[in-house]
Amino acid sequence: MGTEFDGDFSKVPEACISHVLSLTSPRDSCRSAAVSASFRSAVDSDTVWERFLPEDYEEILDRAAETVEFGSKRDLYFRLCDPILVDGGKMSFHLEKSSGAKCYMISARELGIVWGDTPHYWKWISAADTRLTLNLDARFAEVAYLLNVCWLEIHGKVETRILSPKTNYVAYLVFKLDPYSRGLSFPVQESSVKFGAYESKHCVCVQPNRAPRRRVRRMPRPFARRAVVWGPEGEGSSEDLRESRVPSSRSDGWMEIEMGEFFNDGGDDGEVDFRFLEVKGGNWKSGLTVLGIEVRPKK
Repeated sequence: MGTEFDGDFSKVPEACISHVLSLTSPRDSCRSAAVSASFRSAVDSDTVWERFLPEDYEEILDRAAETVEFGSKRDLYFRLCDPILVDGGKMSFHLEKSSGAKCYMISARELGIVWGDTPHYWKWISAADTRLTLNLDARFAEVAYLLNVCWLEIHGKVETRILSPKTNYVAYLVFKLDPYSRGLSFPVQESSVKFGAYESKHCVCVQPNRAPRRRVRRMPRPFARRAVVWGPEGEGSSEDLRESRVPSSRSDGWMEIEMGEFFNDGGDDGEVDFRFLEVKGGNWKSGLTVLGIEVRPKK
């Protein structure tokens, strides 16, 4: 018969402890450092953190816009918990700290923005100007600023193979509003996330605190029928607005609004499509700054 364990972890080989910790999670592994000196030593080993890093982490490092410096696999893990630019600055990548799941943000320049290259409708602002005008870190070289459109449509896509498998993901539009923005409270916007035959659709509103009131007036001849006109923003509310998803603040100072979710099963080749739009109201909209669309694990 084997000898019973007497509770003295100093007698357990460090390699054995490291192997066991590598089967847990980054959060649990860090917590276990309080157990004993042997655990503290094992927690720092490359064996543990190699397991927590994505299988394709070397490929991710090759895609990085700048060299990522690190002294150990543990250092690398926590360095990647902060966003790095990849693919020539078209996207950013980071790890979800507690689980190690992969997160990506698609830059505004990489998104499809209807009329985005027409200077009369959209303006591209450099990162330096964004810091000056919005006091925000733009992360990417440019952000998109909405000058004036009546047809608002933004779409993007991401390949499922670069995401973590067996993971529920949520897509967010990351943005900022001007104090003088208009036309973005009502009619509300629509968002969708489509992956294969699955599609998640929602009503969203990037400016829910300024809902207009509807009134009816008669159009002059020859347009004799009645027309629906939206009154000044800040008047009243609407059923659509009450049922819409609303934005929340981020720790980096930007705002985000949930567009929809999807489950990345096996991580096989395929694409997830994202869409954010308001094309039915015909009203003019302005004052929206778009940083990008972020996909990260659902909590």
